[in-house]
Amino acid sequence: MDGLNEARLFHREQRSKYLRGTRLHWAHWCVVFLSIILTVSAWYISDQQVLQRSQEKFTRESSQVIELVKERMGLYENALWGGVAFIDANGGDVSYDDWFSYASSLRIEQVFPGINGIGVIYNIDPSRLDSFLEQQRVARPDFALHPQHTQPEYWPITYIEPEGPNKRAVGLDVAFEANRYSAINKARDSGKAQITAPIALVQDASSTPGFLFYTPFYRNGTKPASLSERHREIVGVTYAPFTMYKLMEGILDRRKRQLLVKISDQSEQLFDDIVNAREEEINQDPDPLFRRQEEVAMYGRAWTFDIESDLSFRESVANSQPAFILTGGLIIDSLLFGFFVYLARGNRRALSYAEELTVALDSLKEQSVRLEKSNADLEQFTYVASHDLKAPLNSIKQIVGWLEEDCQDVLPEESKKHLELLTTRCTRMMKLLTDLLEYARIDRREYSDEPIILKDLTRDILFLLGVEDRFICEVPEDPILIPRSVFDVVLRNLISNAIKHHHDDHGKIVIRSEIGENGRFFYVEDDGPGIPDDLHSKALEMFQTLKPRDQVEGSGMGLALVKKLIEYHGGYLSLETGRKVGTCIVIFWPHV
Repeated sequence: MDGLNEARLFHREQRSKYLRGTRLHWAHWCVVFLSIILTVSAWYISDQQVLQRSQEKFTRESSQVIELVKERMGLYENALWGGVAFIDANGGDVSYDDWFSYASSLRIEQVFPGINGIGVIYNIDPSRLDSFLEQQRVARPDFALHPQHTQPEYWPITYIEPEGPNKRAVGLDVAFEANRYSAINKARDSGKAQITAPIALVQDASSTPGFLFYTPFYRNGTKPASLSERHREIVGVTYAPFTMYKLMEGILDRRKRQLLVKISDQSEQLFDDIVNAREEEINQDPDPLFRRQEEVAMYGRAWTFDIESDLSFRESVANSQPAFILTGGLIIDSLLFGFFVYLARGNRRALSYAEELTVALDSLKEQSVRLEKSNADLEQFTYVASHDLKAPLNSIKQIVGWLEEDCQDVLPEESKKHLELLTTRCTRMMKLLTDLLEYARIDRREYSDEPIILKDLTRDILFLLGVEDRFICEVPEDPILIPRSVFDVVLRNLISNAIKHHHDDHGKIVIRSEIGENGRFFYVEDDGPGIPDDLHSKALEMFQTLKPRDQVEGSGMGLALVKKLIEYHGGYLSLETGRKVGTCIVIFWPHV
């Protein structure tokens, strides 16, 4: 009996030991999880190193692109200042033959690739026009100014070499067009080199984007100290016309770059590799690895460089090391897990064998049945758990496959419209958030009065809005004392509203100022469609627009923001009633 009990005890202990061996121990799981963590960590570190090297390469090459453009523009500037020095050395005036000899000595096509020519523009007072034309027609009988304009002075292109491809520019009076005239005035006023906003050169039959580069020269060969003296002593400018895509061809060889470059001046595009490069040179990446946007000050203008990597860049930085590390690590982890499972199954077979040895004992048989049932439940659990774990992995795999397939095809037009609508509404939301933030910050700022001239302020606003050639703004020139930053926001919003809601692409805005008993009244009138009297209150509320939201680009915060700004300074804003044409906004600003 004692021997039987000892045998049962022995078999019970053996069974307990084998039972523990049929399950994976916590130590096994720790080893597997640590192995997976090490694999993922090694993959992540390797992937980040590859990404960092790629980022450094992109940053280096994109910076080189920008520096090359700046360096080449500096070279062109030096050539123009050389022309100024040549004119000064000749007493401030050169003949057609003199300039031809100087330009020929520069060997423009070889030394200055990308430049269309180099020339001289004189500043001609109307009283000197006849004598100037007579002087020029000695060498060129057909010399004439064109086109006609209403400016109080003339800035004709007098010389340009080589003249053949630039013949249409000879005699062109650059005062006829706002961008040309504005830049030449900046050059005269500052005494520095300036470039124009984007224009189409008259000698460019395809009317591609370009610009003019000016360097001023004055009487006696020196730049006067004051602005009034510069106006009086200006003689003219040396200038160079540029077609942007030719300039970029001369600076950057597309075949030697792994980057796509786009350059814009404010909202106007100057150059785009995708548009200007030959089809065989375009190697656009649908999903670029890197993008960079940088604004660069360029002789009185701000050029925005948008640079992205192309397919050749992706190929040059491709590195399979992270993928090898991840794949190899996961294979090792799987083998390790399979080895542990194999050991567990071996122990389970050993337990079955032990159960067969105790078949003669009833109690051991009962325990064997329960153990077999437990093992069956464990196997079922293992199967279910395995199936449930595989299902998400299969789903992820399918999703990745779908994404890969979608990226290879062009999106349908309907999806493009949806994306465009989403972008538009996101932009409106960003604008709304910005205006809300500005609206909320009004009560937390301090402002101080300073003298300003309304005419200068409105001219700057129209220039920034890009409508100075389409909208006329009549403004008094008397100086006023008012917080400049606040009043700039007020006028900018009111002028912008008048332009956005105007029924035509050109119009007139009149700003009047009157001194009252306790402050100053401002009247901002436009000749637009106007606002009905019954909608005046609605127009001054937040988030209100008088047109459907998809037909107006504003956030509906403009007048509400202006109203709160004015009220914060103790004034008020109202809309004049009873008008049949246009809108008149009345502002009262109290004396401090």
